[in-house]
Amino acid sequence: MKKILFTAYTLEVGGIETALASLLNNLVDNYDITLVLEKKQGLFLDEINKKIKIIEYNPNQNKNPLIRKTINLFKRINFIIKYKNKFDFAASFATYSKMGSFCARIASKNNALWGHLNYIKLFKNKKDMMNFFRFVNYDKFSYIVFVSDEGANTFKEVFPNMKNKVLTCNNLIDYEKIINMSNEKIDIRKEEKPTFLNVGRHEEKQKRLTRIIEASKLLVEEGFDFRVLMVGDGPDTEKYKKLVKENNLNNYFVFCGRTKNPYPYFKISDATILTSEYEGYPVVFVESLVLGVPILTTDVSDAKKEIHNKHGLVTKDNTHEEIAVCMKEIILNNNKYKNEFNAKKFNEEILKKMDIIINGG
Repeated sequence: MKKILFTAYTLEVGGIETALASLLNNLVDNYDITLVLEKKQGLFLDEINKKIKIIEYNPNQNKNPLIRKTINLFKRINFIIKYKNKFDFAASFATYSKMGSFCARIASKNNALWGHLNYIKLFKNKKDMMNFFRFVNYDKFSYIVFVSDEGANTFKEVFPNMKNKVLTCNNLIDYEKIINMSNEKIDIRKEEKPTFLNVGRHEEKQKRLTRIIEASKLLVEEGFDFRVLMVGDGPDTEKYKKLVKENNLNNYFVFCGRTKNPYPYFKISDATILTSEYEGYPVVFVESLVLGVPILTTDVSDAKKEIHNKHGLVTKDNTHEEIAVCMKEIILNNNKYKNEFNAKKFNEEILKKMDIIINGG
């Protein structure tokens, strides 16, 4: 059985962590897997198959540079002695992790760096994007794997010399688990009024959740009755609650908090809503498709190609006015966007690509 190694930051609740847990649990019967975490913590630790070995590599953060550098040098040497080229394949799954990049490159000559975003949208300019990837030694990897065509194509434009190493492989989805978990009972019930669901981190820079609040205010002014379920939390949660209150929208918004199992909320919702400035291939897209819930989203990732007018709507621009227009369309014509999705076939295609990546083509 081939030995493979993946690295990540933590296993807290998040899109990257959800995708990683699903991927590893689907690969575990065919590979001997080791997972290296910068911090061995997170709600998803219990979700990882017990066959998978988990080790922690936590770089020292001492404020004294001499102490910090000395300790980290010994940690690097120790990892090299133990694991240098001991694996048939290694991957740095959390793109930004310098530790993850180091471990993956040491563990195997056959290695990959995962990209989860269209990074030009994150950094706004090529220079900062190039510095980000140089920080993790992007050019030392056998492959750069993106979860969307948009992310891959942008990377190839910025790094044309790497185009032969760039691949696209969507995130795997544990659809049976999602369906089973969606049956768990929750306190909130399905209502007659249209319900929108947002699942994710409450962080304005990327997620732009104020757009939902501003769009909702416009719909209320037009006399529409609906509700928005906000599942998740983050640094801007209190800001959003305050904005809802200031705009007299308390009767329209329900802040549900962070949960390990968001799937029952999908079952009582008429559409998921994503208003981000940028994303990779959002896990919530496939979760919505598995549970038959239409998607309303800004133009992120491959949304126009895979979502628009098939499984939901993609806004023409990122303004709250346009989001309100699409919310209104969902309210009036929701059933129009409930189309079949073959989750089994979706996963089979991803596993074929993973086999190519792991086995070096």
